[in-house]
Amino acid sequence: MESEVGELSHMENGDSKALMGKESWNNGIRTAQNMSTSLMRKKSDPILVSTVRFQMIRQFLANLQEVILGTKLAVLFPAIPLAIAADFYHFGRPWIFALSLLGLTPLAERVSFLTEQIAYYTGPTVGGLLNATCGNATELIIALFALYRGKIHVLKYSLLGSILSNLLLVLGSSLLCGGLANLRKEQRYDRKQADVNSLLLLLGLLCHMLPLMFRYAAAPGVFVADSTLLLSRASSIVMLVAYMGYIFFQLKTHRQIFESQEEDEDEEKAVIGFWSGFSWLAGMTLIIALLSEYVVGTIEAASESWGISISFISIILIPIVGNAAEHAGAIIFAFKNKLDISLGVALGSATQISMFAVPLCVVVGWIMRIQMDLDFNLLETGCLALTILVVAFTLQDGTSHYMKGIVLCLCYIAIAACFFVHKIPAPLDQTNVNLELKPSSG
Repeated sequence: MESEVGELSHMENGDSKALMGKESWNNGIRTAQNMSTSLMRKKSDPILVSTVRFQMIRQFLANLQEVILGTKLAVLFPAIPLAIAADFYHFGRPWIFALSLLGLTPLAERVSFLTEQIAYYTGPTVGGLLNATCGNATELIIALFALYRGKIHVLKYSLLGSILSNLLLVLGSSLLCGGLANLRKEQRYDRKQADVNSLLLLLGLLCHMLPLMFRYAAAPGVFVADSTLLLSRASSIVMLVAYMGYIFFQLKTHRQIFESQEEDEDEEKAVIGFWSGFSWLAGMTLIIALLSEYVVGTIEAASESWGISISFISIILIPIVGNAAEHAGAIIFAFKNKLDISLGVALGSATQISMFAVPLCVVVGWIMRIQMDLDFNLLETGCLALTILVVAFTLQDGTSHYMKGIVLCLCYIAIAACFFVHKIPAPLDQTNVNLELKPSSG
């Protein structure tokens, strides 16, 4: 009976296809993001559903058990219906914001799990593209909803916060915890992957700084908003081309640099079928979209109720809660002296946000005739520039110790304190101007 339940996940595609998918995915590239979130998963007991008589119901319950109960974060799933009920019964908007943010935490981990399951059937190339696209799906969906609602300041703050969180908090915590746990061991990592990501982050920083410098270099009284917008769109195309080259570099020509080795590879296997995984992925994406709409729509009310600036909530709170599972996984791997995986999580996610999510929002805004640009203002761009420089200097020698982690964490605390006292969101006025100009541009 247990073997029958174990084969349920392969019945949609046939056992041969499942095995072929498993072989091609294991022999291909498995990203650090997948391995970090896998630590938040737990094995399901097939005996629980083996006594169900009808095969279709038994298969559905088996998939439900794997998808919903197969994570250590399942305790946070009740926050999703509570957020929906709070919105339906018009509870306090800060409660809707908090419950939605908590509900996004397990969903982000489950999206990573489902893309990995689908990759067993599609092979390493398509699987790698899926992971490259859905790796930061939560942040991207929140950003797109903010763009749709014209809240450009929330969009910019949330994406900037994701980059800063990965480079300083996640990487710093990993180096700190890994260094303390391995005091008598020299922690080393492969610099090749770090060098590639650092180059892309510097390219993204250049594209961010050009519109800002262009605005400050203009003569007094000269209106440069249109030129800055055109420069931002051109720079976004450059960033997307660079990211596509990075994906080809990662999945095809130099995949050995990014491969993450795991000791228990013989235990890796698909636990749900292809179409089941695709259906669950589509459903969870819709739920993420709903909760993201709640977050974007209630962030101002939460800011006023809690007495915390919008910039602090967007840059600090949202990235920490949204990627808690991935962040925890990176720290655990650092404890195990597997810094290559921890660096792959932090640098890979930061690169994806900087080189894919940010320019994509500019291009989507271009299509929607919303004036979204790469000018993140002086304070925000300065924090980003100094963060990338500090991280680049930290990773230059290929070795690690806890002092490096302390410095990165303290940098993050200093930036968090800066935005905590930053009560006036400067981009808000620019957003209002953009919204006023929007009907005339149509």
